[in-house]
Amino acid sequence: MLSEKEIQHLRLRLVAWYRAHRRSLPWRNTTNPYPVWISEVMLQQTTVSTVLPFYRRFTERFPELQDLARADLQDVLMIWEGLGYYARARNLHRAARIVRDHHGSVVPADVTAFRNLPGVGDYIAAAVMSIAFDQPYAVVDGNVKRVLARLLLIAAPVNRPADHKIFKAAAARLLDMSQPGTFNQAMMELGALICTPRRAACSDCPVKVHCRAERDGKVGEFPKRLQKSPTPLHHVAVGVVFKKDRVLITRRRPEGLLGGLWEFPGGRVKDDETPQDACVREIREEVNLKVKIDFHLTRIRHAYTHFKIVMDVYNCRYVSGKVSLNGPTDHRWVKLDELAGFPFPKANLKFMPLLKPL
Repeated sequence: MLSEKEIQHLRLRLVAWYRAHRRSLPWRNTTNPYPVWISEVMLQQTTVSTVLPFYRRFTERFPELQDLARADLQDVLMIWEGLGYYARARNLHRAARIVRDHHGSVVPADVTAFRNLPGVGDYIAAAVMSIAFDQPYAVVDGNVKRVLARLLLIAAPVNRPADHKIFKAAAARLLDMSQPGTFNQAMMELGALICTPRRAACSDCPVKVHCRAERDGKVGEFPKRLQKSPTPLHHVAVGVVFKKDRVLITRRRPEGLLGGLWEFPGGRVKDDETPQDACVREIREEVNLKVKIDFHLTRIRHAYTHFKIVMDVYNCRYVSGKVSLNGPTDHRWVKLDELAGFPFPKANLKFMPLLKPL
């Protein structure tokens, strides 16, 4: 571990570098906890470049916490559409309503009260408390773990949950208590711009003199990671069911993966059936309709956090039956030009431009 003198030197150099080289990002122009909170929620498992347009749209639509709290969840999901990890949006919406109803629409500065809000874990709590309220909580995300692993030669795997406490303790010791928000952002920015996963720009690093991995020529060996199991691949069949000039869409349950979003009916293909048969069966089981497949529209591939899918999409024609839901919570028969008014998962968005009236 670094000495106290080395740590003090590291803090000074890192913060000076950050002030000179940090990216100009909209959520860095304020210490208002509401936009800081939104940015940190959006940035979970998502890159800055991806988040920027969503952040701008979200804050334009819901500029104040009260605007988000009074909004309908469907409106929130529409603004979030395409960003993924929709539980973040649902939790943020629920949390905004709790802050409105129990904290007078003021984001609580008490870390326990804030930590108890839906969707707020250790990372978001530390980020918002330090950046918005200047409280001494160290942030530990993927970028920070990578910096710490190289800086201190920490051999613990960065993706093993049981070892998170090792990185948290190291980050807490390095934290600059006099300016915790700035220091936390500097650590994250160093990981994002300089101490990157591959081809780290060590020659440009402001704290390379303190880096054990750079000193020992081991930058490429850190951080350590546990080998992951192969990502499961699921085969899915989906039907776009036409009834005259309208198509059927169904709404997923509010909880779980893609909760509250709309989609076209379908599901997994069983081992002993064709995707065409699976499409017809799933529509019958989900919505109690008999359909006829007209043609195969397309095949798409999509990756989620823990699995991937191959999706065969079929144009189908309504034959008979009355909608009776088994799984979905709602349904609509809509015209194609009305689909833009509903929030859909990205996998559905990939094939929707191909849809044409019969």
